[in-house]
Formats: sequence, structure tokens, C-alpha cells
Amino acid sequence: MSIDITSRALDISRPPLSGWRQQLGSVLLGRWAPGRRSQDSTEAPPRAPRSNWPVARSLFHSPGAVLGLSVLLFVVVMALSANFWYPGDPLDMVGQPLLEPFQEWQFPLGTDALGRDLAAGIVHGARVSLLVGITAALVSVVVGTLIGALAGFFGGRVDRVLTWLIEIFQTTPSFLLVVVVVSITQSTVGIIAVVIGLTSWDTVARLVRAEFRALLGADFVLAARTVGYSTPWIISREILPNALPPIIITASVIVASAILTESSLSFLGVGDPNNISWGSMIGSGRDMLRSALYLTAIPGLVLVVTVFSLNLVGDALIRALNPRLRGRTL
Repeated sequence: MSIDITSRALDISRPPLSGWRQQLGSVLLGRWAPGRRSQDSTEAPPRAPRSNWPVARSLFHSPGAVLGLSVLLFVVVMALSANFWYPGDPLDMVGQPLLEPFQEWQFPLGTDALGRDLAAGIVHGARVSLLVGITAALVSVVVGTLIGALAGFFGGRVDRVLTWLIEIFQTTPSFLLVVVVVSITQSTVGIIAVVIGLTSWDTVARLVRAEFRALLGADFVLAARTVGYSTPWIISREILPNALPPIIITASVIVASAILTESSLSFLGVGDPNNISWGSMIGSGRDMLRSALYLTAIPGLVLVVTVFSLNLVGDALIRALNPRLRGRTL
């Protein structure tokens, strides 16, 4: 009896050569081997279409995230257009002292005890707050990610030394350290932002270390080591991208914390005297709480709303970047 061997029986289905990960995964899972018929020749059942932007979709479906992003967008636009609305120096005396809000149309939020426009201070103070918050977050994320990645990847003696360094910063009162450093050095916005960032990196470092320790034994890391990729490549291209979601969430919290810290410094009188900020406006009006409450209430309300919006965005990012919580709204 003759056996009819068709060309289809000898056909070998090979995986797409789009990368070494697909090839190595196909070999390890037994989906392809030379001289073996493919078991994936049958068509897969149709799947429901997935969104290309699940994180953005989850954010825009969350009322809290939409509210927080709207407030932050307004604050950013206000800070960027400060010179357009109030081109002069916000510290200049431009009107009569202690004008109440809406008493004169030139000064919709009133003036302080020195005749400075409160609205100009709010708009220009947004620049200082956002600059300090973003700069401090960048510094803390860079330093914390570097130290946490080295501790989590290498382990052993390196991990023990860096963990000891992290614990030292965690046990030291960060605000007290910022006050001491700023009092010794020159009190400028840049120095304040960098000092706040250098005292806030310990949280990021512990988080990154834990993520690296959890991902160190993952299959894709073992495959990258088997192929022969270098240590910097594995850290920056394999493990770090998978640890980004918690880092992004922590960065939003650090921005809010840095804004509050800068406001506290300005309230105590150790901030930048050449730049107006929301904290300095609150501090300048604390002696007239009974006679002119608006001097502290207005900048305080703006500060609370901005920090609250950052917290709303951070909470929404937790749900958007976590597949188990994605789809839940606040």
C-alpha cells in the first residue's frame, strides 16, 4: 500500500523572527522544533478588541482623575501665562493696602498689608510651587531608582550597605534636615528643590529595590542572561521598564509633598525671599487672621486644592496601572 505524502504534511510552521524572545519562548514551550509539525496551525478563536491605551482609558473613565487632571492643567496654564496676565513683579506695591476681594476690579483678590496684588502672587506663586515639586520629584526618582536598582540587582554586601544608607535617611527627619541645609546654604528656589529631592529619595529606593528583587528571577531576565546581555542592559531595558508603574505613582506623591514642604519653609521665613510663593503669602498674612482672613485663606485654599488634585491623580494611577484594579472608578 502506497502512502501519499503531501506537501502540507512536511510543512514546518516556524515562529515569526521578530525577536530573540519569541524564538526562545517558542523553543522552550515546544511550539516549534525542526522536523516537527506545528500544533498551532489551527486558527485561534477571535478575541475581543483591546484598547491600545488602557491606562489613558482608565484615567478618563475615572471622575476623580478627570477632576484632578483638570485642576492640574489649570494650574499649569496659570503658571505658564503668569507674565501675560501680570507682567510686573508680584512683590511690587501697586495699590492701597488691605483691599478686600472684589472691592476694586483691578485687584479681584484684594491686596495685602503692603499693597501687593494678591492675584498676581497666586499666579506667580504657582510657578515656584510647580518648579519645586517637579524638580524635587525628578531628583528623588533618579537617586532612589539608581540606589534601589543596585541594591536589588546585586544583593549581598552591596544590598546590605545601600539598605543601611536608606535606613539612615528614613530615620532622619526630612523636614528638619531640609531646614538645616537651606539655612546653611543660599535660599534659592533651585537649591530648595534639590535639597527636598535629596531628602525624599529613600521611599523610591526601597520601592525599586523590592521590585528588582521580585523581578530578578523572572523568565525574561533569565533569558536575557542566557543570551549574554550585559548587566546595564538587563537593568535598564529588562527590569526597570517593568518597575516603572509604582515609580510613577510614587513620583506624584513626592510632587505634592515637595509643594507642601516648600510652602512650610516659606511660611517659616527660610524660603527664597526674591520669589513669591503660596507659603510666603500664607506666612505674611498670619498676623492678621482676625482682621484680614482672606490673606491666608485664599493662598491656603489654592495650595490645598492643588495638593488634593495631585492625590486624586495618584490614586487614579494606582488603579490604571494595576490590571486587577483597572476599571474601578473613584
